Amino acid sequence: MVRLHVKKGDDSQFLYDTDVEANVDDVISDIVVIYNGRLKISRICYEIEELAKHGVMLPPDIMGLTDDQVEELKLKDVWVDKCVPMGGWTFNKDKIGRRNGRQPNEKMQEVLNKTIEDARTMTSKKLVQQEKLVTQKTVQEALDLLRGAVTIVYPMGLPPHDVIRKEFENTEDLTGTQASLEVIDMQLAQLWFSGKELLPGKKMKDFVGNNEKTKVIVKLQKRGSGKPAREPLMSEDERKQLMLHAYRRQEQLKVSVLLYNISMNISDESFTIRYVHFSNNC
Repeated sequence: MVRLHVKKGDDSQFLYDTDVEANVDDVISDIVVIYNGRLKISRICYEIEELAKHGVMLPPDIMGLTDDQVEELKLKDVWVDKCVPMGGWTFNKDKIGRRNGRQPNEKMQEVLNKTIEDARTMTSKKLVQQEKLVTQKTVQEALDLLRGAVTIVYPMGLPPHDVIRKEFENTEDLTGTQASLEVIDMQLAQLWFSGKELLPGKKMKDFVGNNEKTKVIVKLQKRGSGKPAREPLMSEDERKQLMLHAYRRQEQLKVSVLLYNISMNISDESFTIRYVHFSNNC
C-alpha cells in the first residue's frame, strides 16, 4: 500500500492510502473530495458554534437590521416560532445580527459542542502525526454526526435560509467568501510529487515506482498556481535535532579542550617542580 502524505502548500492535511496500480485520476478525485469535505466540516462546526450561542439564522431580509428597522419596515420572521430548540431557550443577542438570539438550553448546547469536538477530532490535521488516515468514509461519518446533533436539538429542523441546513443539503453559496478561495474544483485540481505533476491518464507507479511499501509527500493545488515548492531535505524537527546535536558536540569539544589544557598545565607545573627539586639536590 502506498501512503500519501497530502499537503496544501507547506501545511499538512491528511494521510491517504492507495496502490501503485491506481489511476492518477481516481486518486486526485478521492483526495479532492476528502479535502473539500474537511473544509465543509470546518465551516459547519463554526456555524454550529454560533447556533449554540445565538440560535438559528434570521431571514436574509431581516439580517443585520435593528429591531426598530424591522418594525418600521414591517418585516416578520415566519420561522422564529417554527424552528425552536428542544427544551426551550434563553435570549442571547447576536451582536452582528445574523441569528435570532434564541440560544438553546445548556444541555442542548453541550450536545452541539461535544459533537463539534468529535467531528473536528475525526478530521484533524494532527492525525498525520498519529499515522491515522482520513477517508471519504471518515468525512461522511463526521457530517452524519453533526447532522444528527442538529436534529436532536432542533427536531423541527432549521429554516431553509440557515447556512447549516444549506451545507447539509449541498446548496451552500460561497460566492465572494474566503471559503470559496479554499475550495478546490475537481476539474482544476493538480497533485504534485517531487517537483512533477501527477498526470491524469497515468498510474501511480509511473511516478512513485513499483514499491507498494512507499510513503511520499504529495502537494494538492489548483491548476494555474505554478509549480509548488519542493520539500526541504529535512523537516523542521530534523533540522532542530541536527542543530542541537551540533551544539552539544561543540560544547563537548570545549570541555575536552579545557580538560586538555588543565592537564597540560598540571604536567608543566609538575615538571617545573621536579626540575627545581633536582637542581637544588645538585
